[in-house]
Amino acid sequence: MTTMPQTDRYVFDFAEGNKDLKDLLGGKGANLAEMTRLGLPVPPGFTIATTACRTYLSTGDAPTALSQEIGEHLNRLEQVIGRKLGDPDDPLLVSVRSGGKFSMPGMMETILDIGLNDQSVQGLAKRSGDDHFAWDSYRRLLQMYARTVLEVPDELLQAALSPGYAEWDVSTPEQLPAAAIERACGALQEVIADYSGRPFPQDPLEQLDLAVRAVFRSWVTPRATLYRHQEHIPDDLGTAVNVMAMVFGNRGPDSGTGVAFTRDPGSGEPGVYGDYLQDAQGEDVVSGVRNTVPLAELESIDPRSYAQLLTAMATLEHHYRDLCDIEFTIEHGRLWILQTRVGKRTAAAAFRIAVQLVDEGVITLDDALLRVTGDQLGRLMFPRFDSRHDVPVIARGIGASPGAAVGVAAFDSVAAQRLASSGRNVILIRRETSPDDLPGMVASTGILTTRGGKTSHAAVVARGMGKTCVCGVDSLVVDPVARRAVAPGEVVIEEGDLLSLDGLTGFVYRGDVPVVASPVVEYFEGRVALADADDLVRAVDRVLRHADVRRTLGVHANADTPGDAQRARRFGAEGIGLCRTEHMFLGDRRRLVERLILAEGPTEQEAAFDELLPLQRADFVGIFQAMDGLPVTVRLIDPPLHEFLPDFTELSVQVALDRAAGQPDEEAERLLAAVRRTHESNPMLGLRGVRLGIAIPGLFAMQTRAIAEAAAIVTAEGGTVRPEIMVPLVASEQEMRLVRHEIESVLAKVAEETGGAVPARIGTMIEVPRAALQAGPIARCADFFSFGTNDLTQLTWAFSRDDVEASFFPRYLDAGVFPVSPFESLDRTGVGRLVRLAVEEGRKANPDLLIGVCGEHGGDPDSIDFFAAAGLDYVSCSPFRIPVARLEAGRAASAGTTTSDTR
Repeated sequence: MTTMPQTDRYVFDFAEGNKDLKDLLGGKGANLAEMTRLGLPVPPGFTIATTACRTYLSTGDAPTALSQEIGEHLNRLEQVIGRKLGDPDDPLLVSVRSGGKFSMPGMMETILDIGLNDQSVQGLAKRSGDDHFAWDSYRRLLQMYARTVLEVPDELLQAALSPGYAEWDVSTPEQLPAAAIERACGALQEVIADYSGRPFPQDPLEQLDLAVRAVFRSWVTPRATLYRHQEHIPDDLGTAVNVMAMVFGNRGPDSGTGVAFTRDPGSGEPGVYGDYLQDAQGEDVVSGVRNTVPLAELESIDPRSYAQLLTAMATLEHHYRDLCDIEFTIEHGRLWILQTRVGKRTAAAAFRIAVQLVDEGVITLDDALLRVTGDQLGRLMFPRFDSRHDVPVIARGIGASPGAAVGVAAFDSVAAQRLASSGRNVILIRRETSPDDLPGMVASTGILTTRGGKTSHAAVVARGMGKTCVCGVDSLVVDPVARRAVAPGEVVIEEGDLLSLDGLTGFVYRGDVPVVASPVVEYFEGRVALADADDLVRAVDRVLRHADVRRTLGVHANADTPGDAQRARRFGAEGIGLCRTEHMFLGDRRRLVERLILAEGPTEQEAAFDELLPLQRADFVGIFQAMDGLPVTVRLIDPPLHEFLPDFTELSVQVALDRAAGQPDEEAERLLAAVRRTHESNPMLGLRGVRLGIAIPGLFAMQTRAIAEAAAIVTAEGGTVRPEIMVPLVASEQEMRLVRHEIESVLAKVAEETGGAVPARIGTMIEVPRAALQAGPIARCADFFSFGTNDLTQLTWAFSRDDVEASFFPRYLDAGVFPVSPFESLDRTGVGRLVRLAVEEGRKANPDLLIGVCGEHGGDPDSIDFFAAAGLDYVSCSPFRIPVARLEAGRAASAGTTTSDTR
C-alpha cells in the first residue's frame, strides 16, 4: 500500500494515491490511482482533491496555490504524452470529470476534449487524417462547455444544430458530415457569445481553469443535492476533479466505448455483462441515442481487446473482492480503462453476490454481512407490481412504505372494515390518518393520504404493519362526505372503485396492476420451506443466520395483539419490547373509556375499571401465550384521555342541534361537559402517561392487575411468562417511586389471590429530556429503561411530528439543517447524546439496568448501529422490520472486524 500523500497539497498524480483515499481523492480518483498501481492501462492524469472544492465552495474562489499545482502536474502529463495542451499542430486534449467520495451516477459534470480551439482543431484533423473526428470532438467540447461552465440552456444549443439535421436528414450530430459539423461549431460559438456576453475561450489553460471551477460548482446543483439527500450523503464532502489525457473511441470501426460488469448487477449471476458501442465516445452510450450491442459481441468485433478486458475484469474483481463496474474505451484496437468502482446492484443481486463470494473463498461471512444492508433486505420483503402492465397512472405522491397494493377505495375506517369483511382488498383513502383510523388501516391492504410524508402517522403505522402506503398525494382532492376523490384530469374515484398503489415509487393507478409476492416474506412466514426456496431466499437466510450469531444486540418487537406477536416470533423476535395498551381501548371499547371519564365518584370509576379489566386480561393472555418463554414489555396507557373522546366541535354541534329540536340527550350533554373539562391547549404535553396514573387512582392498578392475572392464567396452563411493566413519560424519580409502589402492591395482591408470585420487571420509558438528564436517580428505582425515541425527538427538537413534516421539513432538508428527518433516522448529536448520557448514568447507578429502545428508530438501519455502539441491550421495532433489525445488529457487530469496502 502506498503512503498517504501530503495533505497540504491539492493535486496528485494518479500514481500517488490508492483506493483507500476516497475522502481526499474522491471515489473515482482513488480508484484510478489503484488501477494505475495495479498496472492496468489507465490514461495518465492527475486528481484535484476534495479539499480544493470545499475551499472553493466556502470562499467563492479556488485556493491560491491550486493554479500553480495544476500547472506543474500538467507539465508532467505533457512530458509523459509527448504533446502540449492545445498545441496548434498536435494538441494534447484532456477530460475533466467530477468524482465525490461516494458514487453519484449522472449527478455531476464531465467535460471532454479540453484543449481544442479554432487553431488546434485544424492540427487534430491533420494529425489524425480525419476531419470528421476532429470537428466532432470540437463540437462535443463546445456543447459540454456551454452547458456546464456557462449554463447555456440545452434548447439553445439544440437549435444551433437543428438546421444541419434538417439539411442532411439525420437525428444526431455524429451523423453529420465534417463540413456540416464545422458550420455547427460556428453556430454553437455564436450561441455561447450571445448568451454569455463573451466568446468561447481560445486559451486552453483558461478552458481548463473554468472547467475545474464548474465541476466544483456542480456539487451544489439541485439534482446533485437532491441525490445526496436521497442517499444520505453528507453535503460537506465536496467533489474531487480528475484531469485525464483523452483517449478516443470515435476513431472508426476499430474503436469504441463500453461499460462492463464483472457480474450481473440485476440478478448477481456471474458472467460477462455490459454494453459496447463501436466508433463512439462514452456519452453516446449513456445518452442512448445509438443502440449498443451486448458486451459479449466484442469478442467477434475485437478478440484481442476483448481478451484484455476479461483479464482486467478478473483482476479488478479479485482485487476489490466485489462486483466491479468498469468503463473502458478502445482506440484503434488499444484498450484503456477509464474508471472502475464497486458496482451498484439490486437488493437481490447484493445478497446473491455476497454468498457467491463466500463460497468462492473470496470473502468471509463477516464480509458478506457488510456487503448487504437492512434497506436492501427491506426492499426484498415487499410485494411488487409486475412491470409488464399498461394500467394508467392517475396521481403520484411520496412512496412512504414500499410494496404493491391493489384494492377498492374506502374513505373511512368503517367502510374499510365493512368492505374487508366481505372479502375484498381495500385501499383506505384519507386526507391524513389518526389513531381512530387504526381499525381501518388494519383491515386495509394499502393506505393513501393526501397529506404527510415518510414519517407521518400513516407512514409509520403502515411500515410497522408491513402495509403499502403512499402519502402526500396533494393532487388528489378527497371528499369524505361524498365518498369520492378527484384526480388530475377530472378522473373521479368513487368508493368501491379499484386502485393500485406502488409504495416504492408513489404511483397511484386506476385499476388492477398484477402483483408478484415476495418469496422472502413467504419464507419468513413459514409458507415456503428452505429446501424448496430459490437461491435468493437461501442467500438471505444464510446471511441472516450469521447476523444472529454475530450480533450482541437483542431484537424485540413492538406488538399489541396476539397476531402481531405470533408474526414477530416467526420473523425472529426475541421478545416484545413495546405492547401499547392504549390500542386495546379503541373500537367498541371506547365507550368504556368514556364511562371512566364520566364517572362521578369512586363507585362509578370502579365499575368502569371492572368492565375494562377482563378485556385487558384476555388481551394479555393471548400475547403471553404467543410469546411463551420470551419477555413481554407492556407499556401502561400513554396518550391523553381526550384521544378516546369525541371531537369537541362535532359534539358541540350535535348537542346544539338536539337542544334546538327540543330533544336534549343527557348522555351527550354529560360527555360534552367532560370533553370541555379535559380540554388542553397542548394535550401531548399535558395529562398523559405517568401523570394519568397518578391523577386517576386505580387506572394503572387495573392495568397491572390485568397483566398479573393473565400471567397467572398462562403459568397455570404450563406456559412461561416474563412480563415487564413500563411506566411512560416519567420525568422524575419521585414519579417513578410512586407508581412503582402501586404496581408492586397490586402484584403482591394477585400473587396472594392466585397462590403464585408474578415475577415482573418494573421500568420506565425514557422519552422526556429531563428523564435522560436524571437517569441516575430514576435508575435506582427502575429495573429497565426503554428509550421512546419518537417523543424524545419531538421534545428535544420542539417539533410536533404530525405538523412539521408537511410544513417546513422540506425547506430544512433542502437547506441542509439536517440530512434526513430526525424522525426517520436518529439525531445522533442531539437525541443521541441524551441516550448516551442516560445509558452511562443509569448503569452507574444500577449496574443491572436492562436498556432498550422501542421508538420507530429501533427498526431504522442507520440508527441500529448507534444503539449497538451506545451499549443498549436490545432494539424493538414493528414485526415486519424484525429481519432488518437482526441483519443490522449483526452488521454493527461485524463492523471493524474487516476492511471490506461496503459502499
